[in-house]
Amino acid sequence: MEIYITLGANDSAKSNAFYDTVLATINWQSHMEFPGWRAYSEHGKGEGLVLWIAKPFNQQAATAGNGTMVGFSAKNHAEVDAFYAAAMACGGQDEGAPGFRPYGPHWYAAYLRDPTGNKIAIVCNEAT
Repeated sequence: MEIYITLGANDSAKSNAFYDTVLATINWQSHMEFPGWRAYSEHGKGEGLVLWIAKPFNQQAATAGNGTMVGFSAKNHAEVDAFYAAAMACGGQDEGAPGFRPYGPHWYAAYLRDPTGNKIAIVCNEAT
């Protein structure tokens, strides 16, 4: 069974360019595509968690959910920093620059929004 998350996109080309660049910083690549839909997974294998970036089926505008956030795991602080920098360079909006958070002694994270306004996070919960 595939476990997946779908985030809406209003401009597929812009959103795909954003996720192609940002997810590459944590070794995620696209592994499948249909018109208006692109799937990403770790190493592009299509295994484990899959992220779909897609135009909504109902043809209405994609909107970000209030309180909805997708968090990605980073292996170290450098991956958090690289993910965040790539996101800012690709039109992401800052929601919290990389740094330690009060959720635990090693919680190093950054928060941002993609071109559609979906909130995403990158987190390293290790002492590195």
